[in-house]
Formats: sequence, structure tokens, C-alpha cells
Amino acid sequence: MPQPSTDFGEELRQRRLNAGLSLTALSAATHYSKAQLSKVERGVKAPSRDLARLCDAALQAGGALIALVATPVSGAPDTAVTGGIDEEEWMMQLSPDGPSRFQPVGRRQVVSAGAASLMTWRTGDRGPISAAAAGGMLEASRSLFTRYRRLGQSVEPGFLLPGLIAQTHTLRELSVHADSRTRGQLLELGSRYAEYVGWLVQETGDEQAALWWTQRAVDLAAGGGDRALAGYALVRRALVTLYQEDSAQTVALARRAQSSTLPPRVRGLAAQREAQGHALAGDSDACLRALDRARALLARQEDDTDAPVIGSMHLPDSVGMVTGWCLFDLGRPREAAEELTRQLAQVSTEAVRTQVRYGIRRALAYASAGEIEQACASTAPLLDAVAAVRSATVTIDLRRLARVLGRYSDHASVRQLAARLGTLSHFPAS
Repeated sequence: MPQPSTDFGEELRQRRLNAGLSLTALSAATHYSKAQLSKVERGVKAPSRDLARLCDAALQAGGALIALVATPVSGAPDTAVTGGIDEEEWMMQLSPDGPSRFQPVGRRQVVSAGAASLMTWRTGDRGPISAAAAGGMLEASRSLFTRYRRLGQSVEPGFLLPGLIAQTHTLRELSVHADSRTRGQLLELGSRYAEYVGWLVQETGDEQAALWWTQRAVDLAAGGGDRALAGYALVRRALVTLYQEDSAQTVALARRAQSSTLPPRVRGLAAQREAQGHALAGDSDACLRALDRARALLARQEDDTDAPVIGSMHLPDSVGMVTGWCLFDLGRPREAAEELTRQLAQVSTEAVRTQVRYGIRRALAYASAGEIEQACASTAPLLDAVAAVRSATVTIDLRRLARVLGRYSDHASVRQLAARLGTLSHFPAS
């Protein structure tokens, strides 16, 4: 929980006076009450990150106020998770009426435990498969992956993970029996499956498992001769630090993924993530420069009809959407809401998870701009979808939205949403 900060209060008061603003004027700019701002200035009440962002923008502090409430995250994932693709057995327990679980187990553990089951089978001692059979499996797996990604937009991760994990394992094992050319293609596709598993695992709230799967994706891709995914893995790790609100680590990881040896799409996605990190820190100029760089790089991306798209396939203009995201973190919520509204109009209605993720952030932007009626009107149609996709990352913004709307508890529209918003804000991970 944020703690009262005399340093922040003194700095806020000094900058407000230097700008010639009264508490009333600052209250109007940030949509926080004069009483709350006064308590923060006197060090009686703790400043939230959201309040710091709004004050930083209103006083043109360039991130100085945000830095006073930033809490560095220890143990940030700035290095790869060690391990190779052949170091472990994969074990899954599937329950029809309770939680299912996945666990990697070292080969020595399996042997020493004398693991037995009701049904076992082996493929390791089989001979090579024909090129036609391997090609058929590759084609079917590509088609299936596209379908899984579409399903992931409307179904909670727990329903999809067992099938995705099994398919990743199948491609990994099948590659052992295929010719060298097909082997590389099987491993490359398996790496995309593993990377998508990592994203869905993050959506359940398990960040460490998400990083484990991201590293498995890197290992599989490297086995197939694709080194580019290691760069995208840095972008994925930066997403973890972004949600931890660690701006410095987010920027550092994203910059490492912009090497000239990487494909333009990976570098463009990394530049977008860097922009989000700068926005967290309140550095508007660096954020906008990174967004410009991202747009230029993504315009250069090469189309490959066989390989699945790296990153989101549901954003017609990813830079535009990320711009709206960044504007909110830069303390410009009204501009953020306007940009997110423009971008959401381009997103397919079938892309439910994407609609929810950016729709809740738009509602949060409206609420932070003091447009409570519009915030509630934007939130209400999304709540059924929030319940359906069960996203840990969306829940982070949903909780922030609930806190902002809680300051307007006497508003009729807020009272109508309060109960369900409170329930959905405390969803357990699937």
C-alpha cells in the first residue's frame, strides 16, 4: 500500500505554487478533491500512482512527481530463465470437476520415481516419418493455432491451455522424427505455441510460469534455427515489468529487443513497449519518439503467409492503440479516451479479449477525466465479457477503475455498477 510521503507533498506544493495554481485549480485539473490534495501536500495522506501522474501532467513536472512514488520491483525478469528444450518431461493432470495442472519434471526425477500411469505410450523409439506426413501435421497445426488464437479472444485461458500445451509437446516430439527442413518448421511453430501459452498463463496471473513458457519458446525457436524470437521474448518480459509498474526495467528490456539484427516487426513491437515504459515514468518526449519509431518499423515488416503473426493479430493499428494507452499514463486521460475510442471502433467485435482490455482502459480514462457518466456507460456493456475471458491483466485496470469510481459513490450510475464491479475486481486466477 502507498505510504504517506512528506517528500512528495512538499514537492507537489512547491511546484503548485511555482505554477501559480491554487488547490482549487489543481483539483479541477486532476478531479481530486481539494481536501484530499491538501492532505497529500501535508503528508497526511498517501499519494496514489494515478494521482501522481495527473499532478505531474498538470504541473508539467516531466516525471519528477511520479518518480517520488515509484517503487522499484526487486527480482525483475531481466535475464532469461535457464533451461533447454530437452531437459524436462512434461506432466499434466486433467480434472473434469476441479483444477488441472501442468508441471515440468526433470528426466532424472521421472526415472527415480518410477512413474507409472493407467495409460502410457512412447514415440521415442519409432522410426522417421515421411515428409508428406510431417507436412500434413505442420499444415494442420498451423490451422489449429489460428483457431486457438481466435478462441482465446472469447474463452478463459483455463479451457485452452491443456490443448495448447499438448500441441506444443506434439510438435516438439514430432520434430525428432522429421527430416531436417521440416524439423525446423515444426520447432518454429512449436515455439509460437509455447509463446502463446506464456501469454495465456500471464492472463491467469502466474508471471513466473509465463516467463518459463517464454523461455521454452525461445529454446524451441533456436532449435529450429530462428533466433528472432529471443528478441520478442524480451518484449514479453517487458510486459511483465510494465504491469509491475517498473518503468526503468520495461524501457531497458524493450531497448535490448531493438537490435538491428532483429526483424522490423519485433523491433517495432519493442519500440511500442519502450513507449509504454516511458509513459509510466512520465517522460512524454521519449514516449512520443518511441511511438514514431514503432510506426516506422511496423510499416516495414515483411509479410510471411506461412508463419503465425508475432504479437497481437487483432489490432488494426497497434501504434494508435498503444498511443491511447500511453496518453493515460502520461496524465492526459481525456486525450487517451478519445484516442482509444477511435481505435476500438476498428477492432472486430469477435476480438472480445482485445475489446475488454482496451475498453476498460478507456473507461478508466473517462473516469480519471471526471466524465463519470461516460465511464459507467462504457463499462457496463463490457462486464459480461470481463467475466468470460477472466484476464488477470484486465483485472489490474478494473481495480483501478473501481477505486476511481468509488470517489463518486453518490452518483446513480456508479451505484448501479458498484456490486458487480467489486465482484469482478476480485476474480481468482483460473
